[in-house]
Amino acid sequence: MDTNINCIIVDDEPMAREIIASYIQKIPQLTLIKSCSNAMEAFNLLNTQQIDLLFLDINMPEVSGLSLAKSVNKKTKIIFTTAYREYAVDGFNLQAVDYLLKPIAFDRFLQAINKLFEISNTKSNTPAQENALNNFIFVRADRKMVKINFEEILYIESLSDYIKIHTINKTITTRESISNIETKLPSFSFLRSHRSYIVSISKITSFTNEYIEINNKALPISRSYKESVLQKLAEM
Repeated sequence: MDTNINCIIVDDEPMAREIIASYIQKIPQLTLIKSCSNAMEAFNLLNTQQIDLLFLDINMPEVSGLSLAKSVNKKTKIIFTTAYREYAVDGFNLQAVDYLLKPIAFDRFLQAINKLFEISNTKSNTPAQENALNNFIFVRADRKMVKINFEEILYIESLSDYIKIHTINKTITTRESISNIETKLPSFSFLRSHRSYIVSISKITSFTNEYIEINNKALPISRSYKESVLQKLAEM
């Protein structure tokens, strides 16, 4: 993604489009190509021009934002803009850069853009940012390198000098510190809740001030991580 980022807005609400457009004008690196009122209009544009970023509403008539997102080239980044919290899990499953809940304040919009810049800055990518573009990592297990897709991870558990990566279908054990594996994971998809646990945000089914529930298992939120964890979950 270049320094100049071509973007389009896709939202059936005129006022919502105007607000996002006004925010885009304040950021020199963003160039608004078009403001679209429906997914099909955006789809046709995506097939004729290079679009780097979509500001995409989810709940739209005829074709939803989620349906459009599934057809978008992976090189095109997506920031969801919606009034509905319940679509957050679907949004993160599609590896969106961020999920903004309406009404969107400019400072929250700016956070999402900064996150985009971090991911797209390939010259200084961290391992997590590089892996975020690939959607997977490799870990050593059973004397070989095993590929693990981010979308399959439920949570990661630290046990002394090794970790267990619990996925939808299996558990993989590897000799690595949880802090090291954390640097390889995209921060918009994973959350450190405890010195011994990292959880996949999209796999969270419920949470309290004390624990996060994933796959019918309660994972603790430690005192030192509580503030950052609850703040991030509150934004979903």
